[in-house]
Amino acid sequence: MRTIQDIKLIPIRDYLAKRGITPKQKNSRYGFYLSPLRDEQDASFKVDYTQNLWYDFGAGRGGSIIDLVMEIEKCNFQQAVERLRNDNISTSTLVTSQTLHTLPNRLQVLGDYPLRHPALINYLDIRAVDTTIAKKFCREVHYSVGGHNYFAIGFRNDYGGWELRSERFKGCSTPKHITTIDNGSDKALAFEGFMDFLSYLTIKRNDSPTCNIAVLNSVANIQKAVPFLASHRSIYTFLDNDNAGRKALSEIERLCPQSKVINQSDFYRRHKDLNDYLRSQQPRKRVVAKQKRGFKM
Repeated sequence: MRTIQDIKLIPIRDYLAKRGITPKQKNSRYGFYLSPLRDEQDASFKVDYTQNLWYDFGAGRGGSIIDLVMEIEKCNFQQAVERLRNDNISTSTLVTSQTLHTLPNRLQVLGDYPLRHPALINYLDIRAVDTTIAKKFCREVHYSVGGHNYFAIGFRNDYGGWELRSERFKGCSTPKHITTIDNGSDKALAFEGFMDFLSYLTIKRNDSPTCNIAVLNSVANIQKAVPFLASHRSIYTFLDNDNAGRKALSEIERLCPQSKVINQSDFYRRHKDLNDYLRSQQPRKRVVAKQKRGFKM
């Protein structure tokens, strides 16, 4: 009989593959999938093949294969264990205990510096974000994983963790939390991610917003944002045009009943999110200038 430790060695990618779930992007170390836990258009469900762990960036949770079975099959811990014991995934594909002892370390931040690397500046150009604005709110973060060093655009949260983005990487360092900017206003702008925040400032051509800012860094962080958001008379939301974004909007409306919640996603209703809208408008500068006056805030 497989022990719980043996069960945790069953490769998550094999479990998903058996159910017809394949990665949209992958390399030898990890793969990005469309989340099996919710509807989405861009793959944000990461499976680390070496550590045999998963993390859903949109939902803000992750864990072992047992945790994943509990989520997908809506069962408790013991039921998940029994289902995996009876699974016919070949034991020849199991990650070995020896491998687990030599797994790469988790992501470790080495330092942060002014944003200047040409590859990161080019990535901002691809995302159509104004570089000057990005440099004011972001840093160039150097980090290591498994003895290898990397760098990415870093956006710091209120607890000192970083949201990390580059053309090849989407991730974060711990602790995961929201990012707030308090300008002493009774109006707050709420964004799902920092690229949308930077996109808003790019559209507005303004690197000094007067409203207060809340960047969720994941819709799973709404509960963490409520104390800040609920203290405002008005909340202007810039969330994704998908089920997760619509659910997040409903949650903010429910949890902040004393605030007037104004949904801004209608301005980019034909696009997934605000950054997607910004990129679509790049060839037509006049349209972008007109949109600058379109937002209510």
